[in-house]
Amino acid sequence: MYIEELKGGEGGGGGGEEVELGRGSGSGGVVGSDAKRVLIGAGARALFYPTLLYNVIRNKLQAEFRWWDKVDEFVLLGAVPFPTDVPRLKEVGVRGVITLNEPYETLVPTSLYQSNGISHLVIPTRDYCFAPSLNDICRAVNFINENASNGTTTYVHCKAGRGRSTTIVICYLVHHKRMTPDSAYEYLKSIRPRVLLASAQWQAVQEYYYFMVKKAVVYSNLTNLILDPLSSVTSHDLLAFDESSVVVVTESDLEGYDATLQSGVVGNEIWADLSVVYRVRVAGQAALTRISCLWLRCHAQKRISAEKLGRESSCSITTDHLGGISVDIQVY
Repeated sequence: MYIEELKGGEGGGGGGEEVELGRGSGSGGVVGSDAKRVLIGAGARALFYPTLLYNVIRNKLQAEFRWWDKVDEFVLLGAVPFPTDVPRLKEVGVRGVITLNEPYETLVPTSLYQSNGISHLVIPTRDYCFAPSLNDICRAVNFINENASNGTTTYVHCKAGRGRSTTIVICYLVHHKRMTPDSAYEYLKSIRPRVLLASAQWQAVQEYYYFMVKKAVVYSNLTNLILDPLSSVTSHDLLAFDESSVVVVTESDLEGYDATLQSGVVGNEIWADLSVVYRVRVAGQAALTRISCLWLRCHAQKRISAEKLGRESSCSITTDHLGGISVDIQVY
């Protein structure tokens, strides 16, 4: 087994390094996931202080190698802070810190943040090729958004501000800045060139985007379509519907309807009209007259005699498809 850093020179942050595991002797199989996690954890511990020192030296010698970078008005992305950095963070408006480090990587205790009026969210995540869970990403994104809503800044960090912390910030950008994962990743690279995601971290971003952004948009649009079917209908197009309206049906209204029509065909026409009435919830007298005629025709397979038309009768239609609306039909 060996562990080496990506691009050979840049140290530290979560996802900033690539881990390659050799095949076991004998069976030749890949090391199991549990064993892999233990080995990577041991390697991360061994490399923590050497890579941290390397990053500190580069920060002192290279002006472009900044400890943190401003992503937008309310988000800073960077490396693990030292206790001496806490007052500086407070000065630039930071009131929340998200720590993606494991305990051995954390250099500032929560009590120090709190004494400076800074809230602290800790999401321990193993370095190198591991990513926060979907639930933890949601917690972090909500934490950033709540602080932003209050006009305060959140500092998101791992060890070097490359992988684990970048995963969180990308998810925040795709959710609350309406970016795609690719555009958010490129945007962060333009601000902090050394950001780099491991495959598991990029997969976590894609899963967050799919489950929390794309599916949420589809569900929202579907809900609006169901709950607000009249959103595309202007008020002046609507007619008041009087549930006590009386529809008069005369013999002349029944002319032109063939008595040999099958009830199924007539029924289809009826429900097509009823569907329109239900969705638009408006009806003029002419529309209701036609509905009543079709309803009568559906239940009479032969032509209604003039004698029966001469006698006044009444009937009513009540159907769930009309939302419980009753229509009285007086036949003369």
